[in-house]
Order: sequence, then C-alpha cells, then structure tokens
Amino acid sequence: MSNEQQSVPPDLADTASQTPAEQVSEEQDTGAGALGAELAEMRDRWMRSEAEMANLRARTKREVEDARQFAVTRFARDVVEAAENLRRGLASIPPAAPGEPEIVAKLRDGFEGVERSFVSLLERNGITREDPTGKPFDANLHQAMSEAPSTEHPPGTVTQAWTSAWTLNGRLLKPAMVVVASGGGASQS
Repeated sequence: MSNEQQSVPPDLADTASQTPAEQVSEEQDTGAGALGAELAEMRDRWMRSEAEMANLRARTKREVEDARQFAVTRFARDVVEAAENLRRGLASIPPAAPGEPEIVAKLRDGFEGVERSFVSLLERNGITREDPTGKPFDANLHQAMSEAPSTEHPPGTVTQAWTSAWTLNGRLLKPAMVVVASGGGASQS
C-alpha cells in the first residue's frame, strides 16, 4: 500500500484523508461561495441594466420633446419669410403726411394691424423676432452683411439691421442681416 499512497497526487491525498462529511461540507462551502459570486454578478448586471433603461427613457423623453418643439421648423422658416415680406411692404408705404389721401392712411393702419396680429400669433407659438440694432454683434444670431465706420457706436456693435433675427423656442430660425460698426471714424480708406 505504500506504493499506492506514493503514486496518489498530493491534492487527492488531502481529500483522501478527509471523512466523507468533511468532503461534503467543503463542497457545500465551495458551492455556496460560487453561488454567492454568481448572485453578486447577476445583481450587478441587473443594476446596470436598470440604469441603462433609465437613461434610455430620459433620452427618449428629451428626443420626443425636441421633436414636438422643433418639428415645425421648416414651416416656421417659411412663415417668418412671409412676416419679413409684410414688414418690407409696410416699409415701402410712405410715412404719414398731412393732406395725404384717406385711403393711404387706412391702408397703412390696416397693414400695421395685420402685422401686429401676425407677429403676436407667431409669438404665441414660440416664434420670436429680435431687433439687434445697438446690440453687440453675435455670430450665433447675426449675419454681418457689411462693416461701416461709426463714431456713435463702439466697434463690433450692430448699427443697422436689414432684417431681424427669428428664433423658434430659443433655436435660431433665421439670422439677422446686419451692418456692424468698425473701429474707424467717419471716414476710412
């Protein structure tokens, strides 16, 4: 028997010296440890999955809200163009003068009322107009069409607005076309 004991590998020799009850207990401890590790891994995976689902729900909610607010962007740009054309038409009517025909005064008043109503309707739906005259140039809202010397305004200030800036719920629809003050005086070569 001594030859058999010598040929048994060392790890089997340790288990061979244990009683069957000790072997079962050790196997249960090993199995419980493995089950505990597997449980911890599954819990971690479940928690990560829950966090991922919460992030997905929040992202989807944001995307739906953006789609709701900005789905009409193309339509809003077209409507803004119509408002700009109405403004150009009003600007082409001569200013009120004494002795002008009554029909001209009524037309002017009527078109101004239509414009006020139209702009009010746009504002109720999140489309706003901003006149940038006298404000610092902002490349996010303004498109510089030219630069002009000015002694009245500091450099980089909008001295004249050809059109207004239009936004939809804070997002730019159409930039204002502006003239910006340069750093020179009344004449510049």
